[in-house]
Amino acid sequence: MQIVEERREAGQGTLTDHLREARVLVVDDEPGMRNFLVKVLTPYCREVAEAADAAQAGACLAERHFDIMILDNMMPGQTGIDWLAEQRERGGFTDTIMVTAYADLETAIEAMRAGASDFVLKPFRSNQLLNAVRRCMQMAALRRENTLLRRELENTDLGRRRRHELVGASRALEEVRATLDRLKDIDTPVLITGASGTGKEVAARHLHHISDRAGRPFVPISCGAIPAEMIEMELFGHAPGAFPGAGEGREGLLASAQGGTVFLDEVAGLGPAAQTALLRVLEDGMIRPVGTERDTQLDLRFVLATSKDLAREVAEGRFREDLLFRINVLELRMPPLSRRETDVIELAELFLEELGARLRLAPLTIDSATRAAMLRHDWPGNIRELRNFIERSLIFGRFPLETLAPARGEEIAPLDEVERRQILTALEAVGGNRTEAARRLGVSRKTIDRKCAAWGL
Repeated sequence: MQIVEERREAGQGTLTDHLREARVLVVDDEPGMRNFLVKVLTPYCREVAEAADAAQAGACLAERHFDIMILDNMMPGQTGIDWLAEQRERGGFTDTIMVTAYADLETAIEAMRAGASDFVLKPFRSNQLLNAVRRCMQMAALRRENTLLRRELENTDLGRRRRHELVGASRALEEVRATLDRLKDIDTPVLITGASGTGKEVAARHLHHISDRAGRPFVPISCGAIPAEMIEMELFGHAPGAFPGAGEGREGLLASAQGGTVFLDEVAGLGPAAQTALLRVLEDGMIRPVGTERDTQLDLRFVLATSKDLAREVAEGRFREDLLFRINVLELRMPPLSRRETDVIELAELFLEELGARLRLAPLTIDSATRAAMLRHDWPGNIRELRNFIERSLIFGRFPLETLAPARGEEIAPLDEVERRQILTALEAVGGNRTEAARRLGVSRKTIDRKCAAWGL
C-alpha cells in the first residue's frame, strides 16, 4: 500500500512521459533491497534488470545497453564508487545513481568524481528514487539534444530550413513516397541512391518522420566531411585519454541517436577501418568507443546515401563488398529533377517564399515565359541548382533565363511529330510491349493502339 501511495505522489503523467523508454539496471547485494527497487521501477520503465554484485553487473552491461544504473555503494569486495570509477576509465557511459546508507560530503564528492549522475541516501521513499531516475533521463536527453543541435547549426547554412517534406506531386515522387511508406516501420537498413542534389537527406528525414521512431533523434552524418582519422571517434565516441587532448570521454554520434535514425550521407567516403566497424554495427548493433574495452548495444535504424556507384567502388577496392551486400537490401533511387515534371515550379515557388523572407527581398512572380524556360531546363545540379537559381533571381530582381538552356526555334517540330517520335522511342525501348510503353508514357494502352493503327503499325 505504501508503494502505491508513493507512486501517486510521484505523479503518474510526468513520470510515465520520462520513464517509459528507460532501461534500468539495479545493482545491490541485498536481495530485499534489490527486490524493492525492481518492484518500484518495473511499472514505469521499459526494462528493469538486476545484478547482485559488480561481476554480474559487468556481464549485464556487456550484453546490452542500459540508460540508468542504480548502484549500491557498500558491496562486498569492492565499493560501488571504486567499481564505477573503473568502468568509467574503460569507457562506460551509463548514467548512474549511487545509493548508500552511509553518506557524508566526502562520499558524495567521490561518487560524483567517479561518474555518478545522482546520489540517493537510504532510507528513501519510492518517489525519491523515481524522481532521480526521471532527472537522469531528462539530463541525458538534454545532453544529446544539445550536442545534435550544435552540430546541426555547424553543418547548416544560416537560415536554411531542414525539411522532412517531399515537395511535389509528380509520378516519380509519388513512387518514392509509396516506397518510403512501405518501409517506414522496418528496421532493415535503407540505401538511398541518386545524383547530388536530388533530395536524399529529405527522403531520409521523411522516412524517420513517418516511422514509429519519429519521437526519437534523427542524426545526419556527412561521412565525407569528417576527417578520416576522426571518423571512428565521431561515430563511436571515445574514452578519456584515447588520444592526445582527450581529457574527457565523449559519447559518439551513433550512441546519441539511441532509439532513432542515423543518416549516413555519402557512405562511400568512409575509410577502411570505419567501414569494418560500421559492418559490425549493422550486423549486431554493437559499438565499441575508441580506447575502451566494452561494447555498447544500440537500438538504431540506419539510412545510408550515396551519389557514387558502389559496385564500381567495390571493383576498384575502395569499398567493402560485404558491407555493400549488407546495406543494399532495400535501395531507393531518388529521381533527378528533370524527371519530376512540374515539381520544378512548386519547388521554385517554395524557395521564392523561403529565401525572399530570409533575404528580405522583393517577391518575384513566375510568368509563363519563365515557367516554360524552367520546365525546359534539365537542371543537372538538381534541387540545389534550382535553389541557387532562385536565390540569384531574388538578388537581381529578375529571373536570369539566359543562364538556362536556350530554346532553339529551328528545332521546333509539329506536335503530332513529337508525339509520334516519343511513342516510337518508347516502343523500341521496351521491345514493342505496348502495355509497358503506355505505362512509361503515362497514357492508356488504347491510346497507343489507336496511334499505331493510324501510322499503319
